Amino acid sequence: MTRIDFYVLPSDLSRDGDSFACRLAEKAHRAGLRILIAVDDEERGRQLDQLLWTFREDSFLPHDLQAHETGAGIEINCGQDPGQHHGLLINLCSETPGWFSRFERLAEIVVQQPEALARSRERFSLFRDRGYPLQSHRIGGS
Repeated sequence: MTRIDFYVLPSDLSRDGDSFACRLAEKAHRAGLRILIAVDDEERGRQLDQLLWTFREDSFLPHDLQAHETGAGIEINCGQDPGQHHGLLINLCSETPGWFSRFERLAEIVVQQPEALARSRERFSLFRDRGYPLQSHRIGGS
């Protein structure tokens, strides 16, 4: 069963959520996991692709935009079927992809925007009611 982690950020900026997703992907990649980052559309995918190159000067994260079976440790997904990808899903979509349960782990990143908070609360309740193992992590701030 998929383990689901909610990472609650103190910021209300979506770009801070994207930066956190890069840091989380870096940590998971170092641990040997394959990572798929789900975004809503290709424009956001291109933005995240650029951010993965630039978010830290001393880091290189091998990644591909919308690629399958290329051997990249990190893939950015804009809605297509993830194929045989079964590692970590970092969800930056407005909705949780229907195929999330194929993954060992799901990371939901929560920023302090009213709409994002409401969606996150709904997801948490849905996952809890379905018996998924859940953890919540407050990142930074008080």
